[in-house]
Amino acid sequence: MDKINNKSDIEDIKSNNSVINNNNEIKETKGVSTLLGDPKNAVLKMSIPMIIAMVINSLYSVIDGVWVAGLGGSALAAIGFVNPIYMIVFGFANGLGAGATAIISRYIGAKNKKMADNAALHVIILTIIMAIIFTIIFTLFLRPILLTIGAGQTIDLCMDYGQILFTGSIFIVFSSSGYGLLRAEGNVNKTTYAMFVGAVLNMVLDPLFIYYLNLGVSGAAIATLLSMAFVCVILLYWFKGETYIDFNLKNFIYSNKLIKQILSVGLPAGAEFLIIAILSGTLNLILAIVAGIDGVAVYTAGWRVVLIGMVPPISIGIAIVAVTGANFGGARLHNLKIIHNYGIKLSFLIALAISIIVFIAAPYISYIFAYSPETAGLRDTITDFLRVTSLFYIFLPLGVSSASIFQGLGKGLHSLTITMIRILILEVLFAYILAIPLNIGQYGVWYGMVIGNAIGSIIAYVWAKLHIKKLHNSNIGGG
Repeated sequence: MDKINNKSDIEDIKSNNSVINNNNEIKETKGVSTLLGDPKNAVLKMSIPMIIAMVINSLYSVIDGVWVAGLGGSALAAIGFVNPIYMIVFGFANGLGAGATAIISRYIGAKNKKMADNAALHVIILTIIMAIIFTIIFTLFLRPILLTIGAGQTIDLCMDYGQILFTGSIFIVFSSSGYGLLRAEGNVNKTTYAMFVGAVLNMVLDPLFIYYLNLGVSGAAIATLLSMAFVCVILLYWFKGETYIDFNLKNFIYSNKLIKQILSVGLPAGAEFLIIAILSGTLNLILAIVAGIDGVAVYTAGWRVVLIGMVPPISIGIAIVAVTGANFGGARLHNLKIIHNYGIKLSFLIALAISIIVFIAAPYISYIFAYSPETAGLRDTITDFLRVTSLFYIFLPLGVSSASIFQGLGKGLHSLTITMIRILILEVLFAYILAIPLNIGQYGVWYGMVIGNAIGSIIAYVWAKLHIKKLHNSNIGGG
């Protein structure tokens, strides 16, 4: 299924070995010590605070959804139409963070601090460029994009929310890339603190701007941006001297190689979120056809819960990227199988527990999004959505952990291919077939997502296992 470019991989490993043998001076922090230690312990210790941090971070959209739900189904559907576009910005920002984690952790594993510092400065440059591009694009072309994906009668509400949100693209991009830099050095505790502060602030500001100042959906966007801006201030303060990585411009040496290394992971990882955004937009279109605005509103509300349930597998996957990168950088190939297997086992146990909890608690969770008279009629359908999609979590660890191994190895295109197969092809295909040709309606969309995810995740698992086996069995020429 996979043909490994052994020559390229071997050269990378030899290069890393030569760096290790040079014994570059390195200031080893607690996070770096964890990253370079026992792989199981590293995955576990990095995963726990990352799960907490990612749950907190995912509350941004959930909090917006809960408060906006009080404005009615149209307002809830409006932020649902904007969400796929937001996922593009957020996704490529997180992709850049993934690129930072994969490449910098590799240099840390090779004990080459100078290159790690220089790579971090290149990440900051790419952050600024990316933020400028997104601000221009989504300021000028937001309305036609929204109309294309079916916003229709909710377009004014969509614009009220989206125009403000994308004006602050710099905050979205910088916070995500900053988190990636912290993860690269195993510094997940600071990531947790920053996300926690941002989410709590957003929780406080949302009702203030939405209802007290009577700004509606615009208030939700303002609250989100102010929260992210405050997080960026915290990150900048830490980067001044509280991190392993030094951001000293005197040590900056521009390198096309570093840019390519970061983007080789960052762009495919970002494109994965673009695929998720396309999935969300496509499902919105299908749901609008088979169930109208109410179908979109149910999906918008319920999917926010699913996203929280996906946090543990994704968080463990993020830890896998850093630990894989460090072990690959240090030429410890025998650890790759351990990292992959342990990550899946840990992720599966948590995902199974979440699946059971969501299935049982679905009626109570649905009330959170259907507490107002305007949305009360959606409560039973949201409950059904949550129970169907509780099956979604069970297979997710196979796909996420496998894709994360490829990212840690610097093979972003492999990870992107996995996501394309799992989401853009299989989930959309099954959702469409069950919803329209088989006439199951919105329930068909939900079951289609579950089936597509399961098959795609199994394919990803097999591919990753074969790749690790071939890489491990390769003759690394005296490494």
